[in-house]
Amino acid sequence: MSGLLIRPRIRPRVAVVLVYTAAMCMNGLDSTIVNPALYTIAGDFGRPLSAANTVETAFLVALAVGLPVAGWLGDRFGTKRVFLGALTAFTIASAVCGLAPDLTTLVVARAVQGLAGGLLTPVGMTLLFRAFPPHERMKLAKVLIVPTALMPALGPPLGGLLTEHLSWHWLFFVNVPIGTAAVLLGVFGLREHVEGPEGKFDTVGFWLATPALGLLTYALGFGPSQGWTRPAVAVSAALGSVLLVAAVLHQVRAKTPLLKLKLLADQVYGSASALAGVTAAGLMGVLFVFPLLYQASLGASALDAGLSVFPEAVGLMLASQVVDRLLPKLGPRLLTVPALLVAAAVFATLAIPGVAENAWSVRGLMFLIGLVLGTAVLTVQISGFESIGPADMGQAMGLFQIVRTLGGALGIAACAAVIGGGHVTEAAADPGPYRTAVWVTAALVAAGALIALRLPREAPQPPPFDDEDAPPPGEGLAADEAPAVKG
Repeated sequence: MSGLLIRPRIRPRVAVVLVYTAAMCMNGLDSTIVNPALYTIAGDFGRPLSAANTVETAFLVALAVGLPVAGWLGDRFGTKRVFLGALTAFTIASAVCGLAPDLTTLVVARAVQGLAGGLLTPVGMTLLFRAFPPHERMKLAKVLIVPTALMPALGPPLGGLLTEHLSWHWLFFVNVPIGTAAVLLGVFGLREHVEGPEGKFDTVGFWLATPALGLLTYALGFGPSQGWTRPAVAVSAALGSVLLVAAVLHQVRAKTPLLKLKLLADQVYGSASALAGVTAAGLMGVLFVFPLLYQASLGASALDAGLSVFPEAVGLMLASQVVDRLLPKLGPRLLTVPALLVAAAVFATLAIPGVAENAWSVRGLMFLIGLVLGTAVLTVQISGFESIGPADMGQAMGLFQIVRTLGGALGIAACAAVIGGGHVTEAAADPGPYRTAVWVTAALVAAGALIALRLPREAPQPPPFDDEDAPPPGEGLAADEAPAVKG
């Protein structure tokens, strides 16, 4: 045995799944977990709630700013290097947030978190989809559902529990051990892939698209609550819109664009991207407005309202267990269209007077939302990239995440605009505006069913699962550990 060298080995595809899930769970949770703690944070620092709201706005704006350049960075410097660098920055920023002595430090560290999160999501999904060929991606349903849909839904109740029983600092401290472990696993387990972008960096596209997304996210976040005519909001909305139009025109004409908008011309990918935006608008909108309706109808606490959406997470988990079985049999179109129609009907049912007043009805309907909408979301994520080659995967992922992020922001802004001046107090508030906003989310999801008609009827039948991580006979570990470098 003395001549036998035993080396511990982490299979690359296992490492990709573990690191991706850990990182995306952190990123998904942090998009919503702070909301229940804003009052407490404002009180601890002796600042008004409007000032504490910048903690969440800084994260969302910075996240949007990081998205346009994510695909180019991954192709230029390598997906492993960029992903682990962003994950390291996210973890350090989380520790700084938890230790922040004042609101300014917290906001700056939160912005760093958001910027790193904007890189994590598209680059992480690129790592994942490059590790699994199209015919095996249906097996990823159980992985994709956790960070993209489950974690944002769990954020509000978990944030309320941690703030109430520990302190708001633990909203950020919980990321540190998870992020550290994920970085170490990624260093030893992930394989590098450098695609090598063609041509020079699109500087013009960067300076058009990046501020456009940041300004629009800012306007959508503050417009409904502070008024669209407020100078900062109005200027951000107008300038962001102009820059966005200019960015689109430039990207279409540029030889080596920062964002390959021409990918949207592909029927499957283009339809999937549009669906991602519409379903994100509906889901994020209903998760925003229904807890307010629940409080208006029942006079429930913020924590109770957050917990009222928890059954949706259970439905999502069940959806992740069945999509990989149903998709090969039914195909993307037949699976997605009915799911979206049922989801729209469930959303509309939540707005019917008397439904929100019954706690068990709410729990049952939230479970159905998770089940049927989760089925549609997973189907879109899996089938939308079947026609995208490895060379375009980084760009396609970045563009997909931009559409989904803007869709979610638009959904929340639309609901907030419908609510208008309605305020929830311990006394019974008028639930009418909140019901109308829920109807808006139902209409968004129903519109998604029309887009889903463009999805293909058939799904490719996956062949028997092969262990592609195993090195070829006679080549040992070297063949498996060699970085995949192109360009």
